[in-house]
Amino acid sequence: MKLIVGLGNPGKKYDLSRHNIGFIVLDYFSREVKIPITKVKFKSYTGEFLHKGEKIILLKPQTYMNLSGEAVKRAVDYYGIAPGDLLVVYDDVDIPLGSIRLRKKGSGGTHNGMRNIVYQLQDDEFPRLRFGIGKNEHIPLTDYVLMNFPREEFDVVRASVRDAASAIEVFIDRGIDAAMNQYNKVVTK
Repeated sequence: MKLIVGLGNPGKKYDLSRHNIGFIVLDYFSREVKIPITKVKFKSYTGEFLHKGEKIILLKPQTYMNLSGEAVKRAVDYYGIAPGDLLVVYDDVDIPLGSIRLRKKGSGGTHNGMRNIVYQLQDDEFPRLRFGIGKNEHIPLTDYVLMNFPREEFDVVRASVRDAASAIEVFIDRGIDAAMNQYNKVVTK
């Protein structure tokens, strides 16, 4: 069994914000596998499907970013998810726009949603997919992550969302090492 979590904030005003890239990636992935994420469970929207006999749970916490760990902990505890079978997808300002990086484990860094997940689980030994949103030194971080992607970034973001969804598929099929080997790259635009 695997749990794939996309981080974001609920509400229409955040739909296309940089901070919601976890939701955006998970929504794209769910369309690709034709599994809606509409069931309400664990303070989240969820979707479930079987892949080669293994149950896959998709989870979009509705607790707002900074409390994402509450929803993730409930799902992990309920299903008995092992740390290696959890993948969290989220935005990262320290990675160039459009780059994706997968890691087996690590701290929550400066990302409040990830820090809350690590705190709630009391564990940082779970895989994550970090989606680069870049940063702007002239805009306060809180404002920047809540801004929508501007039109001139759409092509890069769209291509990287497809790559991130493909990386999730590789994680499900072959594990984190295979996904890291195939998808850890830097966009050079």
